[in-house]
Amino acid sequence: MLQIKNIGKNFGGVKAVDDLSFSVDKGEIVGLIGPNGSGKSTTINLICGVFPVDLGNISVDDQNISSLPTHERVASGISRTFQNIRLFKDLSVWQNIWVALQQDSDQSAGWMQEWFGNSKVQKEKIKEILVFSGLGDRFNDLAGNLSFGEQRRLELARAIASKPKLILLDEPAAGMNSDEVADLRQRILDLKKLGLTVLLVEHVMELVMNVVDRIVVLNFGKKIAEGSPENIQNNEDVQKAYLGGG
Repeated sequence: MLQIKNIGKNFGGVKAVDDLSFSVDKGEIVGLIGPNGSGKSTTINLICGVFPVDLGNISVDDQNISSLPTHERVASGISRTFQNIRLFKDLSVWQNIWVALQQDSDQSAGWMQEWFGNSKVQKEKIKEILVFSGLGDRFNDLAGNLSFGEQRRLELARAIASKPKLILLDEPAAGMNSDEVADLRQRILDLKKLGLTVLLVEHVMELVMNVVDRIVVLNFGKKIAEGSPENIQNNEDVQKAYLGGG
């Protein structure tokens, strides 16, 4: 589904991503890990179109998206979450989902009617997404009044709402306690059951090792290893990258 071929990105004299290639197959959960500053979030931003690639190509379902603007990449089936929660905290929970649903909205319906909740179709879609995300009872609450874990779930729900084929999760477990991480693990596995493809950037190794099918490891912008969780755990290059020695 996702093909990354020899992509590169420089910021000044720094090679943030250096000749990186890997792929993510349909229905697969792939982890993208590495020490701080290894290029993980830059890679996510290159896939989403936040930054243009300097070299190489990015394709989704054999469509080269390297030069597409961000909104067209969303239309091609890419969705994401962020390291730092980016909800509309002064809007209700359902309104946060409504924003994402407009990608798939019936343009013949007036936006004012839909905004104030008079569209039964929109309401049902929103309820389904929130129930799936464990937020069915928070429909009318302000997003800013949710707990930290619930806000993380709402951000994931908003990513689902655009009907993506591929979801990019950028450190979704950041700031979570152990119970919240366990809940997140199950929700990521539920995404796979829905047929979605996931690229997970994460520092919480307990989550990564228990949810992914395969891992790609970066260091200083380069891929240094790729394989199953078991193989990566025993890889000497990965151990050196994380521990800083032999």
